[in-house]
Amino acid sequence: MRVSALEGARVGLWGAGREAASVFRALRSPAGVVVATDAPVDAAGRAAFPGATFADGPDAWRALAGCDVVVRSPGISRYRENVQALAAAGPALTTATNLWFAEHGDELVIGITGTKGKSTTASLVHRLVTAAGARAELAGNIGRPLLDVLAPADPPDAWVVELSSYQIADLERSPRVAVVVNLFREHLDWHGSEERYVADKLNLLAHGPRVAVLNGRDERLLSLAPADVPRVLFGVPGGYDAPGDGTIVRDGALIADLRATALLGDHNALNAAAALAAADAAGLRPADPQAALAGFSPLPHRLQTVARDGDVAFVDDSISTTPESAVAALRALAGGPVALIVGGQDRGQDHAPLAAAVAEHGDVRAVIGLPDTGERALAAIGGLAPTQMAADLDEAVAAARAALDGAGTVLLSPAAPSYGRFRDFEERGDRFRDAALASGARGIHR
Repeated sequence: MRVSALEGARVGLWGAGREAASVFRALRSPAGVVVATDAPVDAAGRAAFPGATFADGPDAWRALAGCDVVVRSPGISRYRENVQALAAAGPALTTATNLWFAEHGDELVIGITGTKGKSTTASLVHRLVTAAGARAELAGNIGRPLLDVLAPADPPDAWVVELSSYQIADLERSPRVAVVVNLFREHLDWHGSEERYVADKLNLLAHGPRVAVLNGRDERLLSLAPADVPRVLFGVPGGYDAPGDGTIVRDGALIADLRATALLGDHNALNAAAALAAADAAGLRPADPQAALAGFSPLPHRLQTVARDGDVAFVDDSISTTPESAVAALRALAGGPVALIVGGQDRGQDHAPLAAAVAEHGDVRAVIGLPDTGERALAAIGGLAPTQMAADLDEAVAAARAALDGAGTVLLSPAAPSYGRFRDFEERGDRFRDAALASGARGIHR
């Protein structure tokens, strides 16, 4: 279904967030649109939908059932009972992602997903293909809704699209180059099970991509990816590989040295290897990858140094919503004292990998727990490092800083989502930086 098919139809928007607003802007005749939500939308939220009718709570489903087409926002799980009931009631259901792919699916689209690292990888792909001389648009889950670039005045040579599992679950077309960075346990509340989460992620590969760029170190990914889709592997000998020393190599030849950039950690070297493989698969790898990657900085809230006070650095890794991402952060900061802050929304995370990483690091001076998962994380860590609970980020930052005794890194890598206590991971990261500044540290420009 194309956006043009919505012309003259009774359209329902299920959700009132960023993507729903982008659908509303894309409509030529938005009058009469129904915006349906679980809870009432405040005045600021309603301002994004001038002229729309709003319905919430029990009235929301009834309002949507009277529409011809309903565009479901990513935050609304496709597995909710009322989603299935709505489909049976008559309206055609679609998503902003499918509307965009109906317009641009035949073009050169490089689609990137993964439990962690997809935003960084997508940004690196965009940088590489641009350095190769292509006009490229970067959009999707990275914060720029796809329908906001539905009809650019200067059509690009390539689209670089970051996609979440929510957007992929009922995706009807695959991108020409489909990249899967990794698969970890995540978003079980939306998908219902880990098996369904993995299957929904792999739907990116289910509709005929020309090539799948896959993490060769992820055995589950390799075993479950469709066998009939041509593969390019990264992270393994013969492909773009990250041997663990901050470099990227291929067939024994040095391709790039990330130690000359601000990207920290082996996981980011692997992200860069994925990006190079994707650019190569698209025929858009720059002649000088080292020059293309020079100056690339971490995205906000991704191992970003936000403040310093003498020999104490404050590193914001608020994007960390799984224990695996916190493990990567600790490994990126090997070789120096670390005080780690963990905890957030409980999604049944398994903290055993984090405990192992604390032991592996060898110089974790303290682990400070935050509600709600902090206590479980500290219990898993046990006697591997000194631990204590904190009521909030201010208290956690103060305790972490005291544990370092004047030198080291205060690391916020929560290993859990932010919801329930913060609007999103960005707000959590901003609050961490505020707490660092309140403790006397000086901010770093960003």
